[in-house]
Amino acid sequence: MYLFEKLETKLGEKISTSKNIGGGSIAGTQKIVTDSGKKYFLKTGASNDLMFQCEANGLKELEKTGAIRIPHVFDVDKDFLLIELIESGHPGTDFFEGFGRQFAELHRYIGDSFGFYEDNFIGHSRQINQTTPAIKNNWVEFYLENRLLFQFHLAEKNGFATPELIKSFKALESKIERILSGSENEPVLLHGDLWSGNFLADHNNNPVIIDPAVYYGNREADLAMTKLFGGFSPSFYSAYNETYPLKEGHEYRENIYKLYHVFNHLNLFGTGYYGQTLSLIQSYL
Repeated sequence: MYLFEKLETKLGEKISTSKNIGGGSIAGTQKIVTDSGKKYFLKTGASNDLMFQCEANGLKELEKTGAIRIPHVFDVDKDFLLIELIESGHPGTDFFEGFGRQFAELHRYIGDSFGFYEDNFIGHSRQINQTTPAIKNNWVEFYLENRLLFQFHLAEKNGFATPELIKSFKALESKIERILSGSENEPVLLHGDLWSGNFLADHNNNPVIIDPAVYYGNREADLAMTKLFGGFSPSFYSAYNETYPLKEGHEYRENIYKLYHVFNHLNLFGTGYYGQTLSLIQSYL
C-alpha cells in the first residue's frame, strides 16, 4: 500500500501490523504497529484535504496547555493523521471528578481574541474562526456571526429553514445581546466539540480528549455541548465549578450554546434535528 510505504519512510521502520478500529464516522481509523513495537493511531479518508491538518493543529493547541492528556501528533498531511495511540481503560470512580478539574484548568488558557488562526471543521461542516478585528474582540458578535448565523444561512441553503424557523430565529437574533449579557468575555481555549464520544480514560484513569474543533471562545459554550448527548457525570460539573466557578446565569445561557451544535446536526443529518433546533430557539422567545 502506497500510504504505508510513505509512513514507513517517515517513521524510519517497517509497519508490521495494522488493524481497523471501529467508531470513526468522519474518517477511517487504524492501529498500526512497527517492527520495533511502537504503536500509532492512524486516521485516513477525510472528506476535505484540510481536515486532518486542522485536527492536528487543534490537538497541538490543546497540548500546549499541559492541563489534560492529549494524543501527541507525529505526522499529518491531506491523506492521513498519525497520532499517539492511547489505549482506553474503564473510567474509575473518581474519573469524572479529575476530568472536571483538568477541564477547568484547560479553560484557564487565554487567547488574545475570539476565534482561531485558521478556520477548521465541526464534524464535516466548516467552522469559521477568521473574522474582522471588531468581531473577534466582541464575543456576542463573534458567536452570532460566526456560529449561529453561519449555521442558519446553511439551513436556508439546505432547505431546512421553514417560515416558522426563520421567524423564530430573527426574533432570537434581536435578543442575543440580552441573552448573553452577564457572561464573561474572556477568550479561552475551547475543545469545541466535547461530547461523550470525544473523551476516554487511559489505563491510569487519566482523562484524554480527542477529535477537537478548537477555537478561543466563552467556556460556557464548551460545557453546554457536554450536556447535549449525555455521558458526563454530575461530579464532572461540580468539580469543574469548584476549580473554576462559572458566572451567575450560565444555566440560562446553555440553550443558546447548544443551539450551534444542534443547528449543525440539522445541516449534517437532516430534519430529525429540526424540532430540537426550533425548541432551543423558542426557549428564549
